[in-house]
Amino acid sequence: MVKVRDEHPTHEDGSVNLESWLARVQEKTSFSESDMAVIASACELSRLAEQEAVAVDNIWAEGTSSFRTGIEIAEILLDLHMDLDSVVAGIIYRSVREQKLPLETIVEQLGTPVSELVDGVLQMAAISALLRPERRGMADDYHLQMDNMRKMLVSMVDDVRVALIKLAERTCAIRAVSEASEEKQRRVAQEVFDVYAPLAHRLGIGHIKWELEDLSFRYLQTAAYKKIAGLLVEKRLDREEYIDDVLDELGPALGKDGVPAELSGRVKHIYSIWRKMRRKNIDFHQVYDIRAVRILVKDDKECYAALGVVHSLWQHIYKEFDDYITTPKENGYRSLHTAVIGPHGKVLEVQIRTQEMHEEAELGVCAHWQYKDGSSGRSSSGSYENKINWLRQVLEWHEDLGDADLGDLVEQFQNDVVEDRIYVFTRDGDVKDLALGATPLDFAYHIHTEVGNRCRGAEVNGRIVPLNYALKTGERVEIITSKHAEPRRDWLNANSGYIRTPRARAKVQHWFKFQDRDKNVSDGLALLSTEFQRLAITDVDQVKVAQSLNYKAWEDVAAAVGAGDVKISQVVAKTDLHLNSPIPQRGPQLSAPRSDLNLQGVIIQGVGNLMTHLAGCCKPVAGDAISGYVTVGRGITIHGQSCGHLLQLQQEDPDRVLEVSWGETSGQVYPVEILISAYDRQGLLRDVTSVLALENANVIAMNTRSDVSSNMAELRVTLEVVSIATLGKLLGKINQLPNVISVKRDVQA
Repeated sequence: MVKVRDEHPTHEDGSVNLESWLARVQEKTSFSESDMAVIASACELSRLAEQEAVAVDNIWAEGTSSFRTGIEIAEILLDLHMDLDSVVAGIIYRSVREQKLPLETIVEQLGTPVSELVDGVLQMAAISALLRPERRGMADDYHLQMDNMRKMLVSMVDDVRVALIKLAERTCAIRAVSEASEEKQRRVAQEVFDVYAPLAHRLGIGHIKWELEDLSFRYLQTAAYKKIAGLLVEKRLDREEYIDDVLDELGPALGKDGVPAELSGRVKHIYSIWRKMRRKNIDFHQVYDIRAVRILVKDDKECYAALGVVHSLWQHIYKEFDDYITTPKENGYRSLHTAVIGPHGKVLEVQIRTQEMHEEAELGVCAHWQYKDGSSGRSSSGSYENKINWLRQVLEWHEDLGDADLGDLVEQFQNDVVEDRIYVFTRDGDVKDLALGATPLDFAYHIHTEVGNRCRGAEVNGRIVPLNYALKTGERVEIITSKHAEPRRDWLNANSGYIRTPRARAKVQHWFKFQDRDKNVSDGLALLSTEFQRLAITDVDQVKVAQSLNYKAWEDVAAAVGAGDVKISQVVAKTDLHLNSPIPQRGPQLSAPRSDLNLQGVIIQGVGNLMTHLAGCCKPVAGDAISGYVTVGRGITIHGQSCGHLLQLQQEDPDRVLEVSWGETSGQVYPVEILISAYDRQGLLRDVTSVLALENANVIAMNTRSDVSSNMAELRVTLEVVSIATLGKLLGKINQLPNVISVKRDVQA
């Protein structure tokens, strides 16, 4: 039901009796005398600002007083147990928004913390610009914008008090439109329903959510609202008499079982009744939980004890039980809900919770935050971090839109993982929804294909950033374009980090498909050559690799790489499996050809299961072209085919060189050495080791050398990898570090 607010104490002429109001505030709060003096100063500041504005510009001849609205906002915040700075900010917010008071004055007279809160609420007010009816008619993506704004609203709020002040202000706004034009009523109601009622739900502030929903419903669905309100009035006396009978029976039963409890009837809100009727396609008389009671007990144990008493008194309705104590709702709501066949065979809903749970349900985050000295201090409650987390979560469509008819769009966002999205502003203030980690290039292609193709740089919040910069929620992005610019092929290298979204990658690939094939082949060969040199890969069996990628020739593979249809990492992965045949055996066969897999994951052609070990001179890795050398007493030593030591041994005793290949190597790791050349700087070693740690690379040894005269540094790292492909990914990550000139596998170490 719609809440009826308390009237302000007034003088005989109708003006606010500020002294009486302040006395009432002090009576119901723990504010000190000095705190009350600050509140009084804020009230006087707001009242004088309004008087001056009326005298000079006559800007408040009619309509709502910013001073009265400020007091009403403060009363709502006081009911939410907010701190001094929040109450003061609420008092003067409308005066600042209506430009009757500058922020500079607030800083001088009420302090910086209050001015920062007011400024934060002003920034949230800018969201309303996207909700104007004229914009709604122009924007084809209105519903998408609405979803983005709801998500932005939560993810941008660094101080929850800003959101609470805005909620209080919008509550006052929708209360005040009862005498306004129908157009204004609908405009304010739509904004409140779309944005602020869902926000109150996410913050867990039950009584604010219900009031906003009912008032919005009143103006958006007037006929339905009046019909349900009338039915509730007609049934009120019968319902109250029935609830009294229930309480008379339930109270003694709880007392008999030693469960002291506070019992009360629970009012069903008009909008929630209408939503249930629509969702279940039922009539008013079939909404059974209009008859409901609430039981408040001391602790969790007594909640379940009270549940047992209820179920012993009346028959429980199958599947009509929810345990939100064991599994709270996303907004922190906790309670037990059950439905039973109560007295006279009527369905009755029962809610059971502790007093603390009840305060959480009514006040939400306000029951967990304590603010001291004007700063947002942390509550002693262990749920603080959880509250922060879900405060920043995206609002899910299936909970917040209720019965909104958005079809597939709703289903799409129901399946979104909210932690994997960011929301950034365009230059014109529109909000774009991108994957977490998206770059300016992803953003450019999200705006328009040509914007991406012509991209040459980006500004984020007025600052030039690299094109592989990871965007963050709330940032304002502007793309710098050039008529002669075109996509670069290294954008498609996943290790470079320029593109993180499939949509942008597909558009870049599409662009290269239409370019000259010869240029694609040339560029692809250059990219492959660079990658193979970095990984020390030689003697690639190009025919087999091409066939495994479903191409006829190596040139086709290069063209696909140049056009962006095939990633370099895909080619490297196939190269692991299809390298040139190892050096053939010279000399007599030891036995009939056979293959035996030994513990090192190497197949030795022509002999049985022999002991093997990897050569320390070249340190081959799974995927390298390899050969075996029969040693005296140590089994088979595995060398890379390009190893200089192996070539020397082959010349000296070719009969001891065997044909070998890689077998199943799942879980097997191989030591490799990489060489990093970079301009020396503070933190270089730390950055390199951070990348290695993030990629879970096991470092065996590390040596560094710096040349002061040339300001150059060389890092030689020995680490373990499972394949060439994983090594390529790791080298790509290191190569992106600032000041790194080159990084490659060193097989000559």
